[in-house]
Amino acid sequence: MSEKFYTYKGYPLVRNGKTIYYGYMSDPYVIMIQIMSSKKLDDAELTEKVRVVQMSTDPNLNPLQACVRNAERECGLYEALDIANVWLEKALKN
Repeated sequence: MSEKFYTYKGYPLVRNGKTIYYGYMSDPYVIMIQIMSSKKLDDAELTEKVRVVQMSTDPNLNPLQACVRNAERECGLYEALDIANVWLEKALKN
């Protein structure tokens, strides 16, 4: 049985709590987005601050070596996903 994932601009999104992984694990890189803070607005939870990390999927690297690039931003989830998409597209072209 094939699992269906949400996607953004053609890449899968997998969420575990306040961490979202963006990209295919079979590619050389994926992006991890950590939600650092959020605020409540009516019944919704709005992201205020995120950490975006470009990671190598090479299983031979330790977690510190796997982190290629990272940034913290005060922005919403859509802006974080746009950053993630630009980083991933750029990394996969090389």
